Amino acid sequence: MQYYYTKNIIVAGLLVFLLFFIFTSACAKKESDYCIVTEVNDGDTLTIVTNSVLGIFVRTEKVRLIGIDAPELAQEPWGRKAKNYLKKLVKESDMRVKIELDVQHRDKYGRILAYLWDKNGNMINYMMIRNGYAMVYTIPPNVKYVELFVEAQRLARQEKKGIWGKDGLTEKPSDWRKQHPRN
Repeated sequence: MQYYYTKNIIVAGLLVFLLFFIFTSACAKKESDYCIVTEVNDGDTLTIVTNSVLGIFVRTEKVRLIGIDAPELAQEPWGRKAKNYLKKLVKESDMRVKIELDVQHRDKYGRILAYLWDKNGNMINYMMIRNGYAMVYTIPPNVKYVELFVEAQRLARQEKKGIWGKDGLTEKPSDWRKQHPRN
């Protein structure tokens, strides 16, 4: 009887342990958790792990940075420069970012809409604007940091950083998209 009881406890313990790993998420739904970035798609979109099993990435999702609009990749050289700068910021944060949501959680393409924070507590959206790799692009109701972004853009323009400098961006990304719509 004692052997049977001990065997059941061990089996139950192993089952609980396995279930913990199976359902452990690499990026839980809580805003306080950090997510693993698997890819930087362009200057305002990246891919994060939203679920993993035993360390194997099971599900990834795209995240669109709220409040910014980076040059499209085809808007050379600024599209590539914006992507590389975002990649640099993410690498400096050990490929982990904290996600902060606003009122609307997803866009019309199904991407998560978020403010991203690096491991040092710096907002990546802000740094993209402040250093001249993106411009302010707010869509209500997600306007939590609009004043901060407008000030960052004002300073970047004043200091002629990135897209605001000599040989800067000649066409807003939103205008470029109108001329080159997605299929």
